[in-house]
Amino acid sequence: MKKVIIDSLKNYKLVSFIHFIFIGLNIYLLTYPAKIIGNIVDMLYDIETNKQNIINNIYYLLVMCVVLLLVRIVWKYTETVISRGFERDIKVKLFERFLKLKLKDIQNIKNGEIMSYFVKDTNEIRSAVYRIISHGARIVYTFIFAIYQMASGVNIYLTIAIMIPILIASYLIVKIKAQVEKSFAKAQDRFTELSKYIQESTDSIRTTKAYACEKYQLEEFIKKNRKVRQSDNTVDIYSNLLTTSVNICFGLCYAIALLFGGKLVVDGQITVGELVAFNGYIGLFVGPVSWLPPLIARIKRAQISYGRLNKVFALETEKVNVKEKETKNKLQGNIVIKDLSFHYPNLMEKALENINIEVKKGQTLGIMGTIGSGKTTLMNLLTRLYSIPRGKIEIDGKDINDIPIEVLRDNICYITQDNFLFSATLKDNISLFKEEYRIDEIKDSTKKAVIYDEISKMKKGIETKIGERGGDLSGGQKQRVAISRAFLKNSSILIFDDVFSALDNRTSQTLLENVKEYFGDKTCIIISNKVSDVKNTDKIIVLKNGSIIERGVHEELIQQNGLYHEFYKQQSTKAEAEILA
Repeated sequence: MKKVIIDSLKNYKLVSFIHFIFIGLNIYLLTYPAKIIGNIVDMLYDIETNKQNIINNIYYLLVMCVVLLLVRIVWKYTETVISRGFERDIKVKLFERFLKLKLKDIQNIKNGEIMSYFVKDTNEIRSAVYRIISHGARIVYTFIFAIYQMASGVNIYLTIAIMIPILIASYLIVKIKAQVEKSFAKAQDRFTELSKYIQESTDSIRTTKAYACEKYQLEEFIKKNRKVRQSDNTVDIYSNLLTTSVNICFGLCYAIALLFGGKLVVDGQITVGELVAFNGYIGLFVGPVSWLPPLIARIKRAQISYGRLNKVFALETEKVNVKEKETKNKLQGNIVIKDLSFHYPNLMEKALENINIEVKKGQTLGIMGTIGSGKTTLMNLLTRLYSIPRGKIEIDGKDINDIPIEVLRDNICYITQDNFLFSATLKDNISLFKEEYRIDEIKDSTKKAVIYDEISKMKKGIETKIGERGGDLSGGQKQRVAISRAFLKNSSILIFDDVFSALDNRTSQTLLENVKEYFGDKTCIIISNKVSDVKNTDKIIVLKNGSIIERGVHEELIQQNGLYHEFYKQQSTKAEAEILA
């Protein structure tokens, strides 16, 4: 995370340099109005004699205000460029990180927590960086220029005297800041809990309505929201205590200036105008010192957010380091799996055990099995969504761990059973937002996926925008839109993971015929619990509890009277038996 922040700030080196220059120029120029007003006050004792000088100083003051306005515009503009640009860079890096995380780590992070990272934590870090760069610089410049003007232009002893309350304020800040940090950490945790609950509640809204649980959901939300409010109130109390302490100390500064400064005027050591200018210089400190408490509180908040994001950036990512020309490398599709066993992280029970499979280029493999038998797990390993030992899976005689991930996945088209669709046009959903495909190629893929006619009837056709997760489409339509991706992508290996489940037999048979026709020279893996989907494959394996218990072709497996035969009997009527035999 530290490197991400530094790299992002490096992108704004020139803008930051200009920013610091104009902040310094702004603070330096701000010391002049107090000095000018002090000069005018000293000339008021003889207005007639000093009339022209007074007028000139007024003009000078007006010009200074215009210059300050122009300087401030440039300063604020550069501040916005740095702040918002930095936030954009952090969010891009964070999103990129999530895309590269290993599946096992992503699955352990809840959606509400992810949203908290992107909204709450990135904003806290942006706000802290913005305040350190802007407020921090202004505090430093103010102390340098204002103290110099006060000590050299008025009286050094008076300057030392008014610094005492400021030191007291600094001491109080140090004492209270620990409570700010502690209370904010608690508030952050409760906010995350509330975010998770909101996310889960919205995701399960259908279940909530079906069981009439709205009342209980609302009561639980009120409880969690009350805790968030209480925590935020505690943070505000300590933050306000800091601010109040600083304001009291500044009141003491003005009191000292009036009492001690008044005595110096009486003694003739300084003029009335210089005392007026001195009080103006004190006013310059009000802003910077009052920023110290919220700045410290903001830094503490950012440290907590930094720690949370740092955990994400510390997670191991998939090693993707491949040149663009290498992604064009084509695999033949010869797959060999040897003595493969696998268990998920933190689970002792094996998801797969002693798996041995060989599929040659152009062959079709059918996989059947009970729920939780390891079918999808096997495909996740084939696409390296999880780490696997060396020597267990080879493609074209090469260990799968030696094939760059982008090359491997570019050569595999994996149509998953969840059929995830984006809230975008059908065209973008099929092409997955890639611009390399022509519109006629996309339409042709829908014809092969037996969804073209239904898309054509839509008002905007292939440009029709669908709802979140494809909510505007039926289950069968969503599956066929997802299958269109396979016909569009020229992959060496195709995996259909239970994608025909929501289709009627006629449609699924048409699709399977198209798969056989257009992918005859490709390696195809069809996972299904419908015998009709796998009966014509070159070889079939049956999984149970992570192990292969049967293998062969359709006719052989029917004769074995095993689990495959059980599937066959359950799905077959007399009419279906004639079709499947």
